Amino acid sequence: MSEPQKLHLPRLQVHAAYDLVWRELEKRIVDGTLRAGDRLPTEMELAERFGVNRSTVREGIRRLESEGLVRRAAGRRLVVSLPGRSDLAPRTSRALMLHQVTFRELWQVAMVMEPLAARLAADAATADDLAAMARNLEETEQALRQGRSPARLDTEFQNLVAQSAKNHALALSREPIGLLLYPAMEALVPLVPQAGPRLLVAHTHIYRAIRDGDGDTAFRWMEKHVADFRRGYELAGLPLDAPVRMPKSGGASEE
Repeated sequence: MSEPQKLHLPRLQVHAAYDLVWRELEKRIVDGTLRAGDRLPTEMELAERFGVNRSTVREGIRRLESEGLVRRAAGRRLVVSLPGRSDLAPRTSRALMLHQVTFRELWQVAMVMEPLAARLAADAATADDLAAMARNLEETEQALRQGRSPARLDTEFQNLVAQSAKNHALALSREPIGLLLYPAMEALVPLVPQAGPRLLVAHTHIYRAIRDGDGDTAFRWMEKHVADFRRGYELAGLPLDAPVRMPKSGGASEE
């Protein structure tokens, strides 16, 4: 008799029951079966439908909540929700940090995304968007007069421009980049005194171009602003190729 053939079979992946609950509900939300605002069945009803106990359902729901896919509404009922940038950006930023991304890598992406956002904003910005940008400029000017760092306001301005572009793909993609670039701006401002005034000049030109619907000028000034960011970073003697860190506070926009 011949020797039995050796089969190279992959190990079976055995998922925990709560993981299966999470995956099934997530699938229904992502494919649109369950839409934002829809109420989920109660934990008891879900437990009966899945054939598991309530604690298993509770663990699956907890994971959905952590991802911003469901929230507790009035009466503690679970409602499907859309995760906002403030839910997604920190998680993506942490993933980028685990991959040891550097200032140089983030800056290269910002040089593409930020000018594009400014150009799109010139066509799409609303009166409310422009008013928010104008308030940001006033606060930046006041911060500089008082000798305070404009780093947080710079991050806020970039976020306002991106929101004004009305492009969800762009906004969701650039938010983690902006979150990780915030500490870089915070670090260079005290070391390069001219950084604050130059920042305000650039923001003012970008705002005016967006207000006037001049996409090309908005693009050029944003491109110049982001390029100036790198020059300031180098002038401050900060390392371009060192891994970035997560900001302690103030870098993420709220939604």
